[in-house]
Amino acid sequence: MHGERDLVKANGSGTGGGKLSVLLAIFDFPMLVAGFRSIIGAELDMRVAGEVVDRDALDDTVRSVGADVIIAECLSLSAPGCATFETIERIHALAPTSRIIALECRCGSEQFSLALKAGADGFLTREAEAADIVTALRSVSRGQTYVSPAIVTRMVNTYVLRSGDVPIEDTYATLSDREREVLLLAAVGHTNREIAKVFHLSEQTVHNYRANIMEKLGFHDRMELLKFAIRRGIISVADL
Repeated sequence: MHGERDLVKANGSGTGGGKLSVLLAIFDFPMLVAGFRSIIGAELDMRVAGEVVDRDALDDTVRSVGADVIIAECLSLSAPGCATFETIERIHALAPTSRIIALECRCGSEQFSLALKAGADGFLTREAEAADIVTALRSVSRGQTYVSPAIVTRMVNTYVLRSGDVPIEDTYATLSDREREVLLLAAVGHTNREIAKVFHLSEQTVHNYRANIMEKLGFHDRMELLKFAIRRGIISVADL
């Protein structure tokens, strides 16, 4: 006997047809789901393997579909709401081999770092274009970390360029734009490997950037870097 609606809307198992299979874990936004379906369906090497229609169906759907990539909102599992990472953490625990792309929630700020820490492999803003979504899916399927270009631009605009009147003798002013971007992620605890994935660099290149940053600022460990970033206004305690 069927209920009023199926818990899973699926197109088959996660490995069928040799296509990259995608599960959509997006609650309460049918138009958003329809948009993702249309974009993914237009690619010859991808397919939507299923949808999670509500929070109660999450566990069963993730297990039964076995998707290669799961697109999920940063939502609470217990009640309507956003800017939490319970969904990402649950999916990561249920399907550790599946790649996860987190979708930005409107009522949070600078969510991408926390989403990656919760287990996401990529992060998309709500303004993402169709090409961004396809690129994100292909990137994470190859084991890369994907962050929307808009996030990097936002980071630069917020943290790197907002202090136009910095005195010339300020050591922060001696850092290059890339060094400032690496400083931001390093200060909040990202490893060289994680930073390398975000910026599509080698770990050795990131290591060199970090060494240059520490030398220019005269620091010896991450805690000094973190204190400097907070004191300098590059990050706030709320971002940690």
